[in-house]
Amino acid sequence: TAAGGHRRRLVIVLSLTLAVMAAEIVGGLMSGSLALLADAGHMATDAAGIALALGAVTLAQRPARGRRTFGWQRVEILAAVANGLLLLVVAGYVLVEAVRRIGDPPEIGSGLMLVVAAVGLVVNLGSLAVLHRGRDASLNLRGAYLEVLADALGSVAVIVAAVLILTTGWTPADIIASVVIGCLVVPRAWHLLREALDDLLEAAPRGVDLAAVRSHILGVDGVLGVHDLHAWTITSGQPVLSAHVVVTDEALAAGHGGRILDSLCECLGEHFDMEHCTFQLEAAAHAGHEAPVHD
Repeated sequence: TAAGGHRRRLVIVLSLTLAVMAAEIVGGLMSGSLALLADAGHMATDAAGIALALGAVTLAQRPARGRRTFGWQRVEILAAVANGLLLLVVAGYVLVEAVRRIGDPPEIGSGLMLVVAAVGLVVNLGSLAVLHRGRDASLNLRGAYLEVLADALGSVAVIVAAVLILTTGWTPADIIASVVIGCLVVPRAWHLLREALDDLLEAAPRGVDLAAVRSHILGVDGVLGVHDLHAWTITSGQPVLSAHVVVTDEALAAGHGGRILDSLCECLGEHFDMEHCTFQLEAAAHAGHEAPVHD
Protein backbone atom coordinates (compact mmCIF):
# COMPACT_ATOMS: atom_id res chain seq x y z
CA THR A 1 0.00 0.00 0.00
CA ALA A 2 0.99 3.64 -0.27
CA ALA A 3 1.75 3.80 3.45
CA GLY A 4 3.78 0.58 3.49
CA GLY A 5 7.03 2.32 2.62
CA HIS A 6 6.68 4.72 5.56
CA ARG A 7 6.35 2.29 8.48
CA ARG A 8 9.77 3.26 9.83
CA ARG A 9 8.64 6.90 10.03
CA LEU A 10 5.61 5.89 12.06
CA VAL A 11 7.79 3.86 14.46
CA ILE A 12 10.10 6.85 15.03
CA VAL A 13 7.21 9.26 15.61
CA LEU A 14 5.44 6.82 17.93
CA SER A 15 8.59 6.51 20.09
CA LEU A 16 9.03 10.29 20.28
CA THR A 17 5.35 10.84 21.07
CA LEU A 18 5.38 8.32 23.94
CA ALA A 19 8.50 9.93 25.42
CA VAL A 20 7.01 13.44 25.36
CA MET A 21 3.67 12.17 26.68
CA ALA A 22 5.36 10.61 29.71
CA ALA A 23 7.29 13.84 30.37
CA GLU A 24 4.12 15.95 30.12
CA ILE A 25 2.16 13.68 32.49
CA VAL A 26 4.90 13.93 35.12
CA GLY A 27 5.32 17.67 34.52
CA GLY A 28 1.55 18.31 34.61
CA LEU A 29 1.10 16.45 37.89
CA MET A 30 4.06 18.18 39.50
CA SER A 31 3.16 21.67 38.26
CA GLY A 32 -0.64 21.41 38.55
CA SER A 33 -1.08 22.57 34.93
CA LEU A 34 -4.28 21.40 33.20
CA ALA A 35 -2.91 22.64 29.87
CA LEU A 36 0.10 20.35 30.23
CA LEU A 37 -2.10 17.41 31.22
CA ALA A 38 -4.47 18.22 28.35
CA ASP A 39 -1.58 18.17 25.92
CA ALA A 40 -0.39 14.88 27.47
CA GLY A 41 -3.87 13.41 27.02
CA HIS A 42 -3.91 14.63 23.46
CA MET A 43 -0.55 13.00 22.87
CA ALA A 44 -1.78 9.77 24.48
CA THR A 45 -4.56 9.50 21.92
CA ASP A 46 -2.13 10.52 19.20
CA ALA A 47 0.15 7.68 20.30
CA ALA A 48 -2.82 5.30 20.21
CA GLY A 49 -3.77 6.60 16.78
CA ILE A 50 -0.24 6.24 15.44
CA ALA A 51 -0.04 2.72 16.92
CA LEU A 52 -3.33 1.89 15.19
CA ALA A 53 -1.99 3.32 11.93
CA LEU A 54 1.22 1.31 12.30
CA GLY A 55 -0.70 -1.90 12.99
CA ALA A 56 -3.06 -1.21 10.09
CA VAL A 57 -0.18 -0.53 7.70
CA THR A 58 1.48 -3.78 8.77
CA LEU A 59 -1.74 -5.78 8.27
CA ALA A 60 -2.36 -4.10 4.92
CA GLN A 61 0.88 -5.58 3.56
CA ARG A 62 -0.50 -9.10 3.89
CA PRO A 63 -1.29 -10.71 0.54
CA ALA A 64 -4.87 -11.16 -0.60
CA ARG A 65 -6.19 -14.68 -0.18
CA GLY A 66 -9.46 -16.52 0.36
CA ARG A 67 -12.51 -14.31 0.81
CA ARG A 68 -10.40 -11.18 1.37
CA THR A 69 -9.76 -10.42 -2.28
CA PHE A 70 -8.18 -7.07 -1.39
CA GLY A 71 -6.34 -8.47 1.62
CA TRP A 72 -6.37 -6.32 4.77
CA GLN A 73 -5.93 -2.98 3.02
CA ARG A 74 -9.23 -1.54 4.32
CA VAL A 75 -7.89 -1.84 7.89
CA GLU A 76 -6.03 1.43 7.27
CA ILE A 77 -9.34 3.24 6.77
CA LEU A 78 -10.85 1.64 9.88
CA ALA A 79 -7.82 2.77 11.88
CA ALA A 80 -8.31 6.33 10.63
CA VAL A 81 -11.96 6.25 11.81
CA ALA A 82 -10.89 5.01 15.26
CA ASN A 83 -8.24 7.72 15.37
CA GLY A 84 -10.76 10.47 14.60
CA LEU A 85 -13.18 9.22 17.26
CA LEU A 86 -10.41 9.11 19.88
CA LEU A 87 -9.45 12.69 19.12
CA LEU A 88 -13.05 13.87 19.54
CA VAL A 89 -13.33 12.13 22.93
CA VAL A 90 -10.12 13.74 24.21
CA ALA A 91 -11.15 17.19 22.97
CA GLY A 92 -14.48 16.85 24.76
CA TYR A 93 -12.79 15.86 28.03
CA VAL A 94 -10.32 18.76 27.89
CA LEU A 95 -13.06 21.32 27.21
CA VAL A 96 -15.27 20.00 30.03
CA GLU A 97 -12.38 19.99 32.51
CA ALA A 98 -11.42 23.54 31.50
CA VAL A 99 -14.97 24.75 32.17
CA ARG A 100 -14.91 23.06 35.59
CA ARG A 101 -11.77 25.03 36.53
CA ILE A 102 -13.22 28.43 35.65
CA GLY A 103 -13.45 30.54 38.78
CA ASP A 104 -11.21 28.21 40.78
CA PRO A 105 -7.83 27.94 39.01
CA PRO A 106 -5.23 25.97 41.00
CA GLU A 107 -1.68 27.03 41.76
CA ILE A 108 0.55 26.44 38.73
CA GLY A 109 4.26 25.63 38.69
CA SER A 110 4.89 27.76 35.63
CA GLY A 111 8.66 27.17 35.44
CA LEU A 112 8.36 23.40 35.12
CA MET A 113 5.36 23.86 32.84
CA LEU A 114 7.46 26.05 30.50
CA VAL A 115 10.43 23.66 30.36
CA VAL A 116 8.33 20.58 29.62
CA ALA A 117 6.26 22.36 26.96
CA ALA A 118 9.41 23.68 25.27
CA VAL A 119 10.93 20.18 25.13
CA GLY A 120 7.64 18.87 23.75
CA LEU A 121 7.62 21.51 21.02
CA VAL A 122 11.16 20.62 19.92
CA VAL A 123 10.29 16.91 19.74
CA ASN A 124 7.05 17.63 17.87
CA LEU A 125 8.91 19.68 15.28
CA GLY A 126 11.30 16.75 14.82
CA SER A 127 8.34 14.38 14.34
CA LEU A 128 6.81 16.74 11.77
CA ALA A 129 10.07 16.66 9.81
CA VAL A 130 10.01 12.84 9.86
CA LEU A 131 6.40 12.65 8.59
CA HIS A 132 6.53 15.57 6.15
CA ARG A 133 7.59 13.53 3.13
CA GLY A 134 4.89 10.87 3.45
CA ARG A 135 1.93 12.98 4.58
CA ASP A 136 0.24 12.96 1.14
CA ALA A 137 0.82 9.26 0.49
CA SER A 138 -1.77 7.84 2.89
CA LEU A 139 -4.79 8.85 4.94
CA ASN A 140 -3.17 7.27 7.98
CA LEU A 141 0.09 9.14 7.51
CA ARG A 142 -1.82 12.37 6.94
CA GLY A 143 -3.73 11.72 10.16
CA ALA A 144 -0.48 11.13 12.05
CA TYR A 145 1.03 14.30 10.55
CA LEU A 146 -2.01 16.39 11.53
CA GLU A 147 -1.95 14.92 15.04
CA VAL A 148 1.68 15.90 15.54
CA LEU A 149 1.01 19.34 14.04
CA ALA A 150 -1.79 19.90 16.55
CA ASP A 151 0.55 18.67 19.31
CA ALA A 152 3.09 21.29 18.25
CA LEU A 153 0.43 24.03 18.28
CA GLY A 154 -0.72 22.76 21.67
CA SER A 155 2.84 23.02 22.99
CA VAL A 156 2.98 26.61 21.73
CA ALA A 157 -0.27 27.38 23.61
CA VAL A 158 1.16 25.86 26.81
CA ILE A 159 4.40 27.85 26.41
CA VAL A 160 2.48 31.11 26.00
CA ALA A 161 0.35 30.31 29.08
CA ALA A 162 3.43 29.40 31.12
CA VAL A 163 5.16 32.67 30.18
CA LEU A 164 2.04 34.66 31.14
CA ILE A 165 1.75 32.92 34.50
CA LEU A 166 5.48 33.26 35.14
CA THR A 167 5.57 36.99 34.37
CA THR A 168 2.13 38.16 35.58
CA GLY A 169 0.87 35.40 37.88
CA TRP A 170 -2.39 35.21 35.89
CA THR A 171 -3.27 31.50 36.35
CA PRO A 172 -6.46 31.52 34.16
CA ALA A 173 -4.03 31.50 31.21
CA ASP A 174 -3.70 27.76 31.86
CA ILE A 175 -7.45 27.28 31.37
CA ILE A 176 -7.43 29.36 28.19
CA ALA A 177 -4.54 27.30 26.79
CA SER A 178 -6.51 24.11 27.54
CA VAL A 179 -9.53 25.44 25.65
CA VAL A 180 -7.30 26.42 22.72
CA ILE A 181 -5.87 22.88 22.58
CA GLY A 182 -9.37 21.37 22.66
CA CYS A 183 -10.55 23.69 19.89
CA LEU A 184 -7.51 22.80 17.77
CA VAL A 185 -8.32 19.11 18.01
CA VAL A 186 -12.04 19.16 17.10
CA PRO A 187 -11.95 20.44 13.48
CA ARG A 188 -8.92 18.30 12.66
CA ALA A 189 -10.54 15.17 14.09
CA TRP A 190 -13.78 15.87 12.21
CA HIS A 191 -11.91 16.39 8.91
CA LEU A 192 -10.01 13.11 9.31
CA LEU A 193 -13.19 11.26 10.30
CA ARG A 194 -15.12 12.66 7.34
CA GLU A 195 -12.43 11.60 4.87
CA ALA A 196 -12.28 8.09 6.31
CA LEU A 197 -16.08 7.74 6.31
CA ASP A 198 -16.18 8.85 2.66
CA ASP A 199 -13.80 6.02 1.83
CA LEU A 200 -15.89 3.51 3.83
CA LEU A 201 -19.04 4.71 2.01
CA GLU A 202 -17.16 4.19 -1.28
CA ALA A 203 -17.53 7.77 -2.43
CA ALA A 204 -15.61 8.70 -5.57
CA PRO A 205 -11.93 9.42 -4.81
CA ARG A 206 -11.12 13.07 -4.21
CA GLY A 207 -9.94 14.74 -7.37
CA VAL A 208 -11.74 12.27 -9.65
CA ASP A 209 -14.51 13.93 -11.69
CA LEU A 210 -16.84 11.13 -12.80
CA ALA A 211 -18.34 13.35 -15.51
CA ALA A 212 -14.84 13.80 -16.97
CA VAL A 213 -14.19 10.05 -16.66
CA ARG A 214 -17.43 9.34 -18.55
CA SER A 215 -16.45 11.81 -21.23
CA HIS A 216 -13.05 10.17 -21.71
CA ILE A 217 -14.60 6.70 -21.94
CA LEU A 218 -17.10 7.89 -24.55
CA GLY A 219 -14.22 9.40 -26.51
CA VAL A 220 -12.62 5.99 -27.16
CA ASP A 221 -13.14 4.79 -30.74
CA GLY A 222 -15.88 2.15 -30.93
CA VAL A 223 -17.62 3.10 -27.66
CA LEU A 224 -21.34 3.96 -27.82
CA GLY A 225 -22.16 4.44 -24.15
CA VAL A 226 -21.26 3.74 -20.54
CA HIS A 227 -23.36 2.87 -17.50
CA ASP A 228 -22.91 1.44 -13.99
CA LEU A 229 -19.85 3.65 -13.62
CA HIS A 230 -18.39 3.36 -10.12
CA ALA A 231 -15.16 4.69 -8.61
CA TRP A 232 -14.06 4.22 -5.01
CA THR A 233 -10.99 3.89 -2.81
CA ILE A 234 -9.81 0.60 -1.31
CA THR A 235 -7.16 2.33 0.78
CA SER A 236 -5.07 5.48 0.46
CA GLY A 237 -3.31 5.54 -2.89
CA GLN A 238 -5.41 2.74 -4.40
CA PRO A 239 -8.44 4.05 -6.30
CA VAL A 240 -10.43 1.54 -8.35
CA LEU A 241 -13.05 1.87 -11.08
CA SER A 242 -15.59 -0.37 -12.77
CA ALA A 243 -17.99 0.30 -15.65
CA HIS A 244 -20.18 -1.35 -18.25
CA VAL A 245 -19.11 -0.06 -21.67
CA VAL A 246 -21.40 -0.39 -24.67
CA VAL A 247 -19.47 -0.87 -27.94
CA THR A 248 -20.54 -1.05 -31.57
CA ASP A 249 -21.55 -4.37 -33.12
CA GLU A 250 -18.92 -3.80 -35.80
CA ALA A 251 -16.13 -3.54 -33.20
CA LEU A 252 -17.28 -6.75 -31.51
CA ALA A 253 -17.64 -8.61 -34.81
CA ALA A 254 -14.17 -7.53 -35.90
CA GLY A 255 -12.66 -8.71 -32.61
CA HIS A 256 -11.59 -5.23 -31.52
CA GLY A 257 -12.59 -5.75 -27.88
CA GLY A 258 -8.98 -6.11 -26.79
CA ARG A 259 -8.00 -2.86 -28.50
CA ILE A 260 -10.88 -1.01 -26.85
CA LEU A 261 -9.92 -2.39 -23.42
CA ASP A 262 -6.31 -1.34 -23.91
CA SER A 263 -7.43 2.16 -24.94
CA LEU A 264 -9.74 2.50 -21.94
CA CYS A 265 -7.10 1.39 -19.42
CA GLU A 266 -4.43 3.59 -20.99
CA CYS A 267 -6.74 6.62 -21.03
CA LEU A 268 -7.81 6.32 -17.38
CA GLY A 269 -4.33 5.45 -16.16
CA GLU A 270 -2.84 8.48 -17.90
CA HIS A 271 -5.50 11.10 -17.18
CA PHE A 272 -6.87 9.99 -13.79
CA ASP A 273 -4.10 7.84 -12.30
CA MET A 274 -6.49 4.90 -11.98
CA GLU A 275 -4.60 1.74 -12.82
CA HIS A 276 -7.06 -0.77 -11.29
CA CYS A 277 -10.01 -0.66 -13.70
CA THR A 278 -12.57 -3.33 -14.57
CA PHE A 279 -14.64 -2.96 -17.74
CA GLN A 280 -17.49 -5.09 -19.04
CA LEU A 281 -17.83 -4.68 -22.79
CA GLU A 282 -21.38 -5.08 -24.07
CA ALA A 283 -23.29 -4.94 -27.30
CA ALA A 284 -26.15 -2.45 -27.42
CA ALA A 285 -28.70 -5.29 -27.43
CA HIS A 286 -27.35 -6.67 -24.13
CA ALA A 287 -29.18 -4.01 -22.09
CA GLY A 288 -32.39 -6.07 -22.21
CA HIS A 289 -30.68 -8.97 -20.40
CA GLU A 290 -29.36 -6.93 -17.47
CA ALA A 291 -30.81 -5.91 -14.16
CA PRO A 292 -31.81 -2.23 -13.95
CA VAL A 293 -28.74 -0.14 -14.75
CA HIS A 294 -27.36 3.00 -13.19
CA ASP A 295 -26.25 6.09 -15.08
